[in-house]
Amino acid sequence: MGNLDGKVALVSGSGRGIGRAIAVKLASEGARLVVNDLDAGPAEETVADITAAGGQAVACTGSVTDAGFGERFVKTAVDSYGGVDIIVNNAGYTWDNVIQKMSDEQWNAIMDVHLAAPFRILRAAQPVISAAVKRERAAGEEVPCRKVVNISSIAGLGGNAGQSNYAAAKAGVTGLTKTLAKEWGRYNVTVNSVAFGLIRTRLTEIPAGEGGTIEVQGRDIKVGVNPDLLANMEQTIPLGRSGTPEEAAGSVYLLCTPESDYISAQTLVCGGGFTA
Repeated sequence: MGNLDGKVALVSGSGRGIGRAIAVKLASEGARLVVNDLDAGPAEETVADITAAGGQAVACTGSVTDAGFGERFVKTAVDSYGGVDIIVNNAGYTWDNVIQKMSDEQWNAIMDVHLAAPFRILRAAQPVISAAVKRERAAGEEVPCRKVVNISSIAGLGGNAGQSNYAAAKAGVTGLTKTLAKEWGRYNVTVNSVAFGLIRTRLTEIPAGEGGTIEVQGRDIKVGVNPDLLANMEQTIPLGRSGTPEEAAGSVYLLCTPESDYISAQTLVCGGGFTA
């Protein structure tokens, strides 16, 4: 028996890194997963790992920024499992530059993936959640506490040089979270966010200057942090190290459990003691 037995969870960007760890953790506690990634390969690998461990998962591949993706993501959950209980808006990447060198394309791309995409997914989920609550109340059933966890960053709380687009988008996630907590409280939905600090993923582990890039919709985006800079950053963290994807997933899981049913409109910082 898991804490999330029977729950249906959508996790965007869950083919790799933190998102994959979140999907695997929720599935290990009994949730049925809709896994998403930009590429089919990583999404199917996560699905295969979950099913091999005895869980249930299906894939919904594609970019969260595509027109109609939100509706397709939610429809996959409804068609596969009959409803929606947990939504984790995790997909994203960084595309950094100082403001005088940042293009409109850079600004808009990061705002779209980190802020507009979660908005569209949540907008698509509202009719499904509302209809489910109406059915439950009409039948005299207890309305279960559904969960939304939006992924933010300490950059959104305190800013970060070279990341005006990312920091602004993540600050916007806080506003979206607090607003939805007020709008969806009547449906017994809690809406919270997790602000990650330094977590070791493919976006940080490739040394800068050594050709580390990821491809996002035809764009080659530089990733990675210089090892010396990474070590210096870790010295500012009270726990003395960066976090793992599994530890990041644990913080999201906390806000998906029944024990958090009266926690809403909050931002949990998962940063090893480092705050903005």
